[in-house]
Amino acid sequence: MSQENFIPYGKQNISDGDIEAVVAALKSDFLTCGPLVDEFENKFAEYVGGKHAIVVCNATAALDITMRAAGIGASDRVITSPNTFLSSANCAAFVGATPDFCDIDPATYNMSADALEQMWTDDIKAVVAVSFAGQSCDMPRIHKIANSRGAVVIEDASHGTGGGFELNGKAYKQGGHPWADMTVFSFHPVKTLTTGEGGIVITNSDEFAKKLRQLRTHGMTRDTEDFQGLGSDTPALAEKGPWYYEMTTLGHNFRITDIQCALGISQLARLGDFTQRRRDIVAMYNAAFAGLDFLETPKTLRPEDANHVSWHLYSVQIDFESLGRSRTEIMAELRESNVGTQVLYIPVYLQPFYRNTYGYEPGKCPNSEAYYAKALSLPLYPSMTDNDVQRVITAVKNLN
Repeated sequence: MSQENFIPYGKQNISDGDIEAVVAALKSDFLTCGPLVDEFENKFAEYVGGKHAIVVCNATAALDITMRAAGIGASDRVITSPNTFLSSANCAAFVGATPDFCDIDPATYNMSADALEQMWTDDIKAVVAVSFAGQSCDMPRIHKIANSRGAVVIEDASHGTGGGFELNGKAYKQGGHPWADMTVFSFHPVKTLTTGEGGIVITNSDEFAKKLRQLRTHGMTRDTEDFQGLGSDTPALAEKGPWYYEMTTLGHNFRITDIQCALGISQLARLGDFTQRRRDIVAMYNAAFAGLDFLETPKTLRPEDANHVSWHLYSVQIDFESLGRSRTEIMAELRESNVGTQVLYIPVYLQPFYRNTYGYEPGKCPNSEAYYAKALSLPLYPSMTDNDVQRVITAVKNLN
């Protein structure tokens, strides 16, 4: 096997322009907390159609501060999908809430609105709706279910940068529709847009935005309207000069650098090209695999959504039993053909921490477990050539 010809399941796309932007930031007066942070926030908010953007060091941090901004804590239950990375549930555990899991729709692999409504209990105070593979959940219905019961909705669009959906003839971008109180995006290297590491929260709420910014930076504020006073024991404490700040809540250092935001700004200019190339590759895959009886291609919630989904992943269902080989054997066989694959995801509630802490057992979310048993993610990234795509198609067809 030649590593030179190896096609990984995911890969960042870095241009000369990206490199030049980062070098310019390194030569500037600011490496962190400078003007490029504000510029990236403003441009990203404008791109998705949201009012406020709060950029942080990674999407895990972004999810954490959404919980804290919403006031989620002990005695609260937070519902998310089991078909996701650990962070979507861990954010609830970090604030002392109980992470719980709603089964997925077997067609889209996203949280099922039907299952959410059926499992609802009065202690549910937040829903983290995960956009698996870049496809948005049925956000209008999920929001209606949660909002009518007083729960906040966080759209975990870590896979969904640049994507959206269509409803009644109108296109909506993730982060720019009215059916989420806060939306989180990830800028990890394998995602649609990268800052190396990074994340962002989009919200139309002035109140949430204010809290998120404060939680990002140690719980500090320089806004005179928020000052509570350090005390008047001495004249020095009463004086509020230009250096003055107050810590009014417990926050973290979740800030991001100007260096990373320089890369993000440069990447954002190409986001439309990135997402279109991903859709083109998915269309080629779907057409080529349509007749395979051992493989099921991913489906969209609505047919028209295919033109809007950003497709971070191309995750298929493979009947390993009918092929007579285990998933491990199939992955090794594809790797011998220079095709990389990945498995995403093990249902979160089956992880030892969740089983030991909350008593979750197999069978809790049957659709999620059935999906996992057959899941395999094939290569998908913008710099794949048509020849690369055909090599993947040939390797998969040769499995039979």
